[in-house]
Amino acid sequence: MRAIQVVRFGGPEVLVPGEVSEPMPGGGEVVVDVEVADVLFLDTQLRSGWGQEYFAVSPPYVAGNGVAGTVTSVGAGVDPALAGRRVIARVGPAVNGVQVPMGGYAERAVASVDGLVEVPDGLASREAVTFLHDGATAVGLLHHAALRPGERVLVTAAAGSLGAVLVPRAKAAGATVVAAARGARKLALVREWGADVAVDYTEPDWLEAVGAVDVVFDGAGGASGEGAFGLVTPGGRYLSYGAASGEFPRIDQADARRRGVRHFGINDLRYEGQEARRKLRALMADAAAGRFRPFVGQTFPLERAADAHAEIEARRTVGKTVLEVG
Repeated sequence: MRAIQVVRFGGPEVLVPGEVSEPMPGGGEVVVDVEVADVLFLDTQLRSGWGQEYFAVSPPYVAGNGVAGTVTSVGAGVDPALAGRRVIARVGPAVNGVQVPMGGYAERAVASVDGLVEVPDGLASREAVTFLHDGATAVGLLHHAALRPGERVLVTAAAGSLGAVLVPRAKAAGATVVAAARGARKLALVREWGADVAVDYTEPDWLEAVGAVDVVFDGAGGASGEGAFGLVTPGGRYLSYGAASGEFPRIDQADARRRGVRHFGINDLRYEGQEARRKLRALMADAAAGRFRPFVGQTFPLERAADAHAEIEARRTVGKTVLEVG
């Protein structure tokens, strides 16, 4: 079958189309006929060789951690009725309790049955795949943030695919939403999603333009994330989940305690189990019903995965980036 392999660590050019063996489902697994594959900023980092202390990835490997498509076959112990169902699924083996992000940029992929989420009628696969990582992350972030009506919320890296979920959902919770992004195109987009204030965080005075906030959802990391932490009012919440800048923010925990700011790092944001999956299904149902719109900013054919990575790394993408496979 067709697949995209990372043949060595390096730039986008190491993503090479080729043929690999057909996957077979083991016990508790299914094979998904992939329609679209999710493309994450994390994919670009792992391809470059970053994150070896967290993820056991070594070339050659098939890139990609998420797919949307149809279940075509099931392994031992799996309900045969799942065959023919449209699903979103994380793929990749688990090593020491951590899922290794690999196997998604292919015509077919193996997934654990425990990680499947059925796609509701009325939601196309290219939109459904936006919820696989970003929907699940948004559900967890909103759970931990426990937003209250009237609070002032900052979302950094807001024009990305997670911002497309967080901005409208925070607005729906009654918050005043400040969205930080870069460039006129992205600022216009976050306003369309419902942001009350849009600020360019490449400007030197962007922190002053934002002002005090009760909650920060930080997907930027680095110096931007550290600056945003300083804006949180006493008793507020700061949730750090991304490192679009290349590194996570360094937060002064003593200062957080002194100001009574609850700091949630990436390891504190787990939200799993039946309740989390119920909320994710409800989020997808809202999108299928038109109550808000998942945003796919750019689509590439499978063979152009390298171009997709290059666009993401050049910060030219908005919303979700996907690969069309089937």
